[in-house]
Amino acid sequence: MMEIIKAIIYGIVEGITEWLPISSTGHLILLESIMPFQTAAEGGAVSEEFFGMFDVVIQLGAILAVVVLFWNRIWPFALTKKEREKEGGTGIASWFKKDIWVLWFKILVSCVPAAVIGILFDDVFDKLFYNPTCVAIALIVFGVAFIVVENWNKGRHPKVRKLSQITYQTAFLIGAFQLIAAVFPGTSRSGATIVGALLIGVSRTVAAEYTFFLAIPVMFGASLLKVVKFGFEFTSLELAVLGTGTLVSFIVSLFVLRFLMGYIKKHDFKVFGWYRIVLGAVVLLYFGLLV
Repeated sequence: MMEIIKAIIYGIVEGITEWLPISSTGHLILLESIMPFQTAAEGGAVSEEFFGMFDVVIQLGAILAVVVLFWNRIWPFALTKKEREKEGGTGIASWFKKDIWVLWFKILVSCVPAAVIGILFDDVFDKLFYNPTCVAIALIVFGVAFIVVENWNKGRHPKVRKLSQITYQTAFLIGAFQLIAAVFPGTSRSGATIVGALLIGVSRTVAAEYTFFLAIPVMFGASLLKVVKFGFEFTSLELAVLGTGTLVSFIVSLFVLRFLMGYIKKHDFKVFGWYRIVLGAVVLLYFGLLV
């Protein structure tokens, strides 16, 4: 029961931090340092490798929240007669929503940098950077970056105000910024892509929406990679913990996504930058005192 309670807490943290630009992976790593699952070696029922898979796979719950909330914006097939008439044309071509297919091709272009580096060096990055100190440094550095970029961006008029205005070149550049988060936990995937998008002239709202959609293939791919490396032999408790964390992250994400889309229409991201700096400093102090 205690492990299930921990899974609920992890799911809540994941659901909140996946979409706010404050690093879900960083928060989960820190949470695991404070409230770890009990491994088999310690008398528990989860393997030592379980958490490395768990903290990635429960993000699928958060991703499913995007799919549910933005279904009409991301589903590329025109199934009803009304939708097919809107697309125009005749025959099989009318069954495809052209604008959404183009959006998905751009999203796939954005996925290339992180996908290539992640597949080749995932284990290396885990060993080098998945620790509280690196997470804290990344929190602070990107917190400062948010404040600097928002101050620089104040008063500027973005060139890209609609998703359809994102070019393939812009999509690739956003993917390159996402690569930073793939390497350094604590950076925040959404934070890196939003900062990158703002720098190249994308509006705050479009940057956030594109980040949400970009998360779908990225996190499905990352989760599949982790599960394959972990293996498909789960204990009943591991399945219960994973299922609970994923479900809770899905429910919490539904509320957080609605909040964030309303928030960014009237506010900038500097508050998240200050939060990251304070949290990073607290983490360094906390773990520094323990050593």
